[in-house]
Amino acid sequence: MQFKKILKDIKDLKIQGAENVAIEALKAINEINKNSKTQNTKKLMGDLENARKLLIETRPTEPCMRNALFYVFHNLDKINNIHESKEYISKKIFESINHFELSKKIIAEIGSNKIRDGSVVFTHCHSSTVIEILKEAKRKGKIFNVHCMETRPLLQGRKTAKELAAFGIPVTYYIDSAARLALKKADIAFIGADSISSTGDVINKIGSELFTEIANKYEISVYSCTDSWKFNPRTIFGFDEIIEQRAHEEIWNNPPKNVKIETSAFEKVHHSLISGIISELGIFKPSVFVEEAKKAYPWMII
Repeated sequence: MQFKKILKDIKDLKIQGAENVAIEALKAINEINKNSKTQNTKKLMGDLENARKLLIETRPTEPCMRNALFYVFHNLDKINNIHESKEYISKKIFESINHFELSKKIIAEIGSNKIRDGSVVFTHCHSSTVIEILKEAKRKGKIFNVHCMETRPLLQGRKTAKELAAFGIPVTYYIDSAARLALKKADIAFIGADSISSTGDVINKIGSELFTEIANKYEISVYSCTDSWKFNPRTIFGFDEIIEQRAHEEIWNNPPKNVKIETSAFEKVHHSLISGIISELGIFKPSVFVEEAKKAYPWMII
């Protein structure tokens, strides 16, 4: 069943990039909705709610997926007709996927304008949004290099390096502990985001705050490039974003007795270290971005 496969692929990180995770989750919900044979609206809603719960549990640090699913389910309880319910869900899923596709194009256009000919761009981990910005800069004929980190323990940096190299963008691949060398030679830094809090702090792959602190030391501008649906509205009400803990086997399969493995997959980057957030809404300081996201998508703040 496609739903179970998507569920497993998200959990096993075979699907990477928060927008990609959200889109696949939407497709999984669509499959449940489309293939359901029940004529009972309450039964359909129960099945869909269970599917949503299972998807959210796969990746705790994914407000993008949560927001996308919330958009689909928003106001659904006001519909009692089974056929209208299914049509409503299909429509909302289409709108959500269309949002991500359009937003990525807008962000790529805005972000690519920040890249200058002859510059060196630093990036960490794998962000499909950052990848699209770099590809768009290449399409515009800009000549630049990318300094890419390996991103231990699962080496997502290799995915970034392969995609960029295949697109004809020169990449220098650094081990994580060489980040200072990579940044000293960079002119600008682009990172993704898995979540943005109400204070404008950015949750991103572990290592992001360390690298951002180094960038600030060398007066290198750092931009978080992200769809605004990664804003976490729950943080307005005092809830902190959960930091995902991965299996210790990803780092060290058989550690010696008395050795504890720290497995935090993400960390918080303080808003003061971020030069700006590049989203489909434009480029804003983190605190301004939060207000713009709330105005653009009031359905999130319910």
